[in-house]
Parts: sequence; structure tokens; C-alpha cells
Amino acid sequence: MTTELAERYARVESAVAEACRVASRPRGDVTLIVVTKFHPASLIRDLAALGVRDVGENRHQDAAPKAALLTDLPLTWHFVGQLQSNKARAVAEYARVIHSVDRDSLVTALARVERPLDVFLEVNLTDDPGRGGVEPSGLVALAERVLEHPSLTLRGVMAVAPVGEQPRAAFARVRELSNLVRTVAPTATDISAGMSGDFAEAIAEGATHLRIGAAITGNRPVGP
Repeated sequence: MTTELAERYARVESAVAEACRVASRPRGDVTLIVVTKFHPASLIRDLAALGVRDVGENRHQDAAPKAALLTDLPLTWHFVGQLQSNKARAVAEYARVIHSVDRDSLVTALARVERPLDVFLEVNLTDDPGRGGVEPSGLVALAERVLEHPSLTLRGVMAVAPVGEQPRAAFARVRELSNLVRTVAPTATDISAGMSGDFAEAIAEGATHLRIGAAITGNRPVGP
């Protein structure tokens, strides 16, 4: 394990704790997911030694072999990237939390797995329909689709703050959308929001799950 990794993790943990204090929230309300895309399984093993229990990946072809190498560790794997419906069963072999549910066909595919899964509904906060995420106008209907399937537990909503918008304002919108989902799913109280550059603003607006990569893992490895 590198000293730099331990130091980066400690700095982020301290910053998360401080953001929780400023927001008058208990540190225990917030789950820190370390996003380990592009990094090897060995780095995840080092993170586990530091106490990390939640890791995130966004590409199945990269995540699956790493998860297979680390079955001895007490990790919860979060899938945080766009997910093709035909990959749902394969991803569910290792991931127990899916943060990027954004359409009916994916809900159906995940329900067919017949294994308990936690899901977040990803909301598109931009005007670009090509970006991942359900449009806000379709959020409640998608939540109702998830609720039809006993194997799926709707945890809440997920979003990424758009480039060019103040993160705090974007996350305030996410909080409002979370409240909207709770009108049909009262227990779906979680908010997956906040990354390396904006997690303090996300915490201020009620985020319960942070997806933090480079601030902890460092830059992606340089290929040969």
C-alpha cells in the first residue's frame, strides 16, 4: 500500500466529516463509495485494508474480473455507470447496488435476475436527451415500475451535477426530485450525488451516497 493512497483517503474522510458537521448531519448518514475504475484489483485490496467497504465501477468488462479476484473481501460493489439491459444479469453477479437505472427495459432486465438488488433512479439534469438518466418528468412513472418488482429495492435517486451549473443548485434540484419520488415510494430516501469536486455541496443538499474516485485513487494508471 502506498503512503499517498492512505493520505488521500484520510484527507477525503476528513473533508466528508467536516461537510457533515457544517450541514449538521451525522457522519454515519453518508456512505463513501470509492470509484475504482481504471485501477487494478490490488488497489482495491489496499483500500479494503484502510477500511473501505463500498467500491464503485462503471464498466462491466473491467469490474467483473476485479470482483472475481476479491471475493475474500467484505466489499459491497456498486455499479455506477450506464448499464445495457443485456448486461444486467452479468453485473448482478457481483454488484448489489445499481445507481444508473433510467428506463423501463432496464428495470425489467434487473427484475429477471430474481436476486435482491438495491437500485437508484438516475435523473438527467441536462437538456441533452443523449445523456444517461431519465427525464424528471418520467421519474415517478419509473419509480412505480421498480415498485412492481419485489426483488428490487428502490433506494432513491442518483444524479451528476451538469457542467456549467453551480453544484449546490443542481443538488438542490436533486433533493426536490427525491421528495417527488417519495410521494410514491416513502422509503426511497437515499440520494446518490457528489463526486471528487463537489461532494461538500452534495452533502449540504442531503446526499447519502458519495461517488468519489480520483481524490482518493489518484490519477488513472498510465498504460504500457
